[in-house]
Amino acid sequence: MKRRWWVLLAAAIALIGASPANGPVFTDVTAQAGIRFVHNAGRSGKKYLPETLGSGCAFFDADGDGWPDILLINGKDFTPRGRKTLPALYRNNRNGTFTDITAGSGLDVEMHGMGVAIGDYDNDGRDDVYITALDGDHLFHNLGNGKFQDVTKAAGIQNASFGTSAAWLDYDRDGKLDLFVANYVQWTPANDLWCSLDGSSKSYCTPESYKGTRARLFHNLGGGRFEDVAERAGLGDPNSKALGVAVLDFNGDGWPDLFVANDTQPNKLYRNLGNGSFKEEGMSAGVAYAEDGTARGAMGADAADYDRSGRPHLLVGNFSNQMLGLYHNEGNGLFVDEAPSSTVGRASLLSLSFGVFFFDYDLDGYPDILAANGHIEDEIGRVQPKVGYREAPLLFRNLGNHKFENVTARLGPAFNRPIVARGAAYADFDRDGDLDVLISTNNGPAYLFRNDGGNRNHWLSVRLAGTRSNRDGIGAVVRVQSAGGKQWNMVRSGSSYCSQSDLALTFGLGKDTSAQVEVEWPSGARQQIKDVQANAFITIDEDRGITVRLSASNAR
Repeated sequence: MKRRWWVLLAAAIALIGASPANGPVFTDVTAQAGIRFVHNAGRSGKKYLPETLGSGCAFFDADGDGWPDILLINGKDFTPRGRKTLPALYRNNRNGTFTDITAGSGLDVEMHGMGVAIGDYDNDGRDDVYITALDGDHLFHNLGNGKFQDVTKAAGIQNASFGTSAAWLDYDRDGKLDLFVANYVQWTPANDLWCSLDGSSKSYCTPESYKGTRARLFHNLGGGRFEDVAERAGLGDPNSKALGVAVLDFNGDGWPDLFVANDTQPNKLYRNLGNGSFKEEGMSAGVAYAEDGTARGAMGADAADYDRSGRPHLLVGNFSNQMLGLYHNEGNGLFVDEAPSSTVGRASLLSLSFGVFFFDYDLDGYPDILAANGHIEDEIGRVQPKVGYREAPLLFRNLGNHKFENVTARLGPAFNRPIVARGAAYADFDRDGDLDVLISTNNGPAYLFRNDGGNRNHWLSVRLAGTRSNRDGIGAVVRVQSAGGKQWNMVRSGSSYCSQSDLALTFGLGKDTSAQVEVEWPSGARQQIKDVQANAFITIDEDRGITVRLSASNAR
């Protein structure tokens, strides 16, 4: 009898371990959703540096119907081959499928695209698109119904400096969105350098070989016009080699600060002084270098409060053999990298992480970590056998108390497979409450992963509509309190790597069925809404409070 009990127990454990009931899984729905995009890196056989870095992706509501659409950024051939490759805009059909509406959308412009940032810069209620590109960035004004107009020249935007990640923010809190653009290095086909892994054949160079270049800060003047104020704002470091940017208020003074991830140069942490200028404090804050004092190969970045301390912490994707950076905000101007002493560091050591972000994939109320990985050199295995060109994504479940668990293997074989990832973004594309994932790859397909099972916990999706503040509510802080405790997040553009996630904030509530919501707007206005029922999509207007309240079933 005793032996039979042990056999039954072992069988039960095996079933639990193999069952999706053990947690959410990510199902590859790319094909059935109708996503057929393939990125063109422009490979010419010359191993030009830009070939290996693109491109990003975005979730945003392009046509104003309340459902997240998809934008995939594309490159183009360096050597003309008689073909034309374009970005791809996919409209969400609200039934799990998408339709390619790129042709005639106004976004059908050939460019060597890198990154994308979404924001309503003219406060007309429609989200506009900024695309960084090697041959010159583009600003597209949303005309409605999935149509866009290229207004780059009219807006006074000029940036052909190897732009990478970008982010909209209202740095002066005047109600109009400004734009920060990270630029990489001074590169042209004419000054391309010869680098090698083995001393005989050409490989992709690392950025040490090239001079850096400064970022751009485009101040919104109103009337559709912008002015580059990076130099006088204190953001004009000419040595930066920036690939990622995250907006955060790290000192809690109500002004949006900037973290810039630099590749082989010290990372920057720019504190907003509230007078139109920034002060660089990366060195004193402890985020400029690795623990050993070296500048790492930093790619993407994000910020969130992963331990409910009330402060935003930093996540940074780094080169292989450098592990992720997980900088805990101590609240006194200092950050401490917790990755080396955690599962996050050990599991990510050999990976080269581009797109990284915090999101609550299982809706338990604690932000988890996703890293989209892939090396830059397709022959890296010849000289570093433990490092792969194609690498599986990593997902770390937040266990609380500063502990994370690598759950990648539990998320399904389609997700846990090696790819050459670059951009990564999240949104609830099927409006069932849990967050789905979009990953772009270099010179390969994009992947759409549906979250199956995350919504077994309760949740609340909050979208903001500013009036005195910018229309998207970018920079606003939303605080949610339920029986399980307090949590918060800030509406942010950018983050990850060259990518943009949905601007709606999703809060996991675990088993709680209601919550109290408080909004702190960039204008200084505050709202408190009691007894908000869980499992709902709500829109909060800065003046009128909740204007839209939909359950998951009604949303679909």
